[in-house]
Amino acid sequence: MKVQIEIDCTPAEARAFLGLPDVAPLNAAMVAEMTKRMEANIAAMQPDELLKTWTSFGLQAQDQFRRLMEAAVK
Repeated sequence: MKVQIEIDCTPAEARAFLGLPDVAPLNAAMVAEMTKRMEANIAAMQPDELLKTWTSFGLQAQDQFRRLMEAAVK
């Protein structure tokens, strides 16, 4: 025997029927916080700031690699 049930409802109605919480206010708060943090850190995405970060990391990595090779030779 095969039984098929079709339920036509919106996601909000299904959540309410199953007793699940409405997370729309939480989602809105999270999106607002993420937007605020992104706007606060947008200065780090400027090209000159990116180059400073990348070059300082690159020089440290090169120096560490050189020390590793010198230690391997000894």
